[in-house]
Amino acid sequence: MKISFKYISYFFLFILGMSMTLTSCTDDLNVTPKDDDEFLSETFFEDPSSYKQVLAKLYAGLYVGGNDGDASPDISGLGGDFSSYLRLLFVTQELPTDEAVIAWADGTLPTLNTQTWSPNNEFLYGTYSRASYHISLANEFLRQTTDEKLNSRGVDANLKAEIATFRAEARFLRAYSYVNLMDLFGNVPITTEADPVGFFYPVQKSRAEVFAFVESELKDLDNSLPNARTNEYGRVDKVAAKFLLAQIYLNSKVYTGTERNNEVATLCSEIINSGYSFANVPYAYLFSADNNTNGAQTEFIFPIISDGTAIRATGGGMSFIIHAAIGGSIDAASRGMDGGWFGTRTRKEFVALFPDATATGDKRGTFHTDGQALDITNISTFTDGYAVTKYINKKADGSPAQRTDIPDTDFPVFRISDAYLMYAEAVVRGATTGNLATAVGYVNQIRTRAEATPISSANLTLDFILAERGREIFWVCHRRTDLIRFGKFTGGSKIWQWKGGVMNGVATDSYRDLMPIPAKTIQANPTLKQNPGY
Repeated sequence: MKISFKYISYFFLFILGMSMTLTSCTDDLNVTPKDDDEFLSETFFEDPSSYKQVLAKLYAGLYVGGNDGDASPDISGLGGDFSSYLRLLFVTQELPTDEAVIAWADGTLPTLNTQTWSPNNEFLYGTYSRASYHISLANEFLRQTTDEKLNSRGVDANLKAEIATFRAEARFLRAYSYVNLMDLFGNVPITTEADPVGFFYPVQKSRAEVFAFVESELKDLDNSLPNARTNEYGRVDKVAAKFLLAQIYLNSKVYTGTERNNEVATLCSEIINSGYSFANVPYAYLFSADNNTNGAQTEFIFPIISDGTAIRATGGGMSFIIHAAIGGSIDAASRGMDGGWFGTRTRKEFVALFPDATATGDKRGTFHTDGQALDITNISTFTDGYAVTKYINKKADGSPAQRTDIPDTDFPVFRISDAYLMYAEAVVRGATTGNLATAVGYVNQIRTRAEATPISSANLTLDFILAERGREIFWVCHRRTDLIRFGKFTGGSKIWQWKGGVMNGVATDSYRDLMPIPAKTIQANPTLKQNPGY
């Protein structure tokens, strides 16, 4: 029987664990932590199956946190549950925006709700450290899989060909972490497998230099990643690299000062015509426990896979995203879960993007209003703010998932519908490689699935696109980046409750478009320069 990569990934992670202590070395992106030496040693790689196992650990590292994926800490000052990569992306990309708030008062977490963070924020440190560790692990895997290393171990030609694909996937995952660091923190060091192993201070690069490195990597990966839809579900292919490249081009004005909208439209056309297809299923199917099999998967270019049986991360990834959104009068069992954590809700300004809160005018408006106030008078009160029921740990037909403590619901990082919206935005921003009528058609496909009213070309404005991106891909860790690209994250052109720490919201300083380089990271590498304003 062929075992799914999903099970290899999470079982291997459970056995070997995320067993590392993040020290100054990994903060500086240069050394795989000591506790990983055993499974990245020459002895470990004598087993031919070990190469896929380490690749599996790279993929699983996007989901979990802590040692062995449990709640014990592996980042100083941050519990294992809180150090899940996906969980950290959610709190940094969603909580500072109009899409989400969290009730909890853990450490400096509340400052993410209000755009009042400082360099001492442990969740920013955790995000920086988790992405850095991911890069370090990818670098070490690439060091261990050179032709010289493989030949010295007598690896046969068939396995060498398979490892070449593994190397391409590791480079993609490394690029993904660099994009997250570049997007959140701006100027960060770049290290690769060519850098020495041992303690040193890697040189901080400008955001434009990081952009150029990622761009070069993603272009080159078109030669080595598998063709569209030929890899196992949950693993990336050429289309994922094109998607990530389109994303950084869409944000190129922010990252480098130069617009790249023509390239965005061209790449999105290639993505849309690559073999992935828009899922003609109800919108809710995309976020159900069987979204890997219910028809939604045809749209998923890059999912972070979850599995209630194989995974052992009770507080990371999708377990956090679904549990934290349950509270008040929500029946946890109706969401397929064993309880609620009374944490995340949305703000009234986001609710206003929809015709109504009951989803009759747009099926994407998945709000729970019973017992919930629209206004957030007190962030720490779960019933202040509408709850969100976008993700569910039940199958599309309502039948139960495998477990109720850890969900089966995969997290769709890249989807075809997002490529539709990127194409439309590039056209509105002036891309000559796209077509307005085509863009309107793509947007109307999205809106028809949501049972929302179709639009005409006159409706397709930048303000509409920002709102439509919110409706279609909210709570998928894009909102902060989108708002910055549209000039509405900081400043006063878009205000929402508790922006700036005031209930009715106030303008915030533009320097907060970048997160600060964490203070602990600068202590570890004193050659790093802090971002302006901090």
